[in-house]
Amino acid sequence: MAKLEHLLKQLDTLLPECDYLLSNDKWLTDDKVGAQARVYCNRLEAVIERICLPESTYLKQLDLYRSLQLRHKFMDIHAVATALRDDLHAGWIDFVVELVHAQTYSDYLEMADDLLGADYKDPAAVITGTSLEVHIRALCVKHGIDTEVGPGKPKKADVMNADLKKAGVYDGLRQKQITAWMDLRNKAAHGDYTSYDEHQVRMFIDGVRDFMLKHPA
Repeated sequence: MAKLEHLLKQLDTLLPECDYLLSNDKWLTDDKVGAQARVYCNRLEAVIERICLPESTYLKQLDLYRSLQLRHKFMDIHAVATALRDDLHAGWIDFVVELVHAQTYSDYLEMADDLLGADYKDPAAVITGTSLEVHIRALCVKHGIDTEVGPGKPKKADVMNADLKKAGVYDGLRQKQITAWMDLRNKAAHGDYTSYDEHQVRMFIDGVRDFMLKHPA
């Protein structure tokens, strides 16, 4: 959670400075103070982007305000950043869990990147596939989909994949892509090393990373 604490510190540092600037009406009339407001506005945008996942409400609100004139943009983005800081300090579990998941998956995919870069395509494929399956299971939990077929009997990845498609979490094209990814992982796990190459593993890692960003759990 050190990364989260660091990001919170950024907000805790920036927002009081912005509060002070907003309390001074000169930022609306003085060009030099207005330039300072634009700098703070850009910094707030950057920290919100660093903290938030792609589908978060905070980023959706940020996108709505980016094209506004400075008079409204600064105040509105400041409000988004303030809400984000307060929600994080309040420990809103869903958001924090998603952030921790994203950090954990990123670490494993970086490991897969390193292995592939060292010409170990097979363990890279296994690690990526395992991360994908864990993420699929976490998505089911997030969306209220049962992850077991009976007490102590976990569902297989392909069944959970179908359940997520049926629930509308993603579409049929994504379901087919995940099925293909899991097939590659199974080949790697069962020693069928000649049926895929380094380029396919690279596409696998990049594709799973993009999928996890678009569908946080």
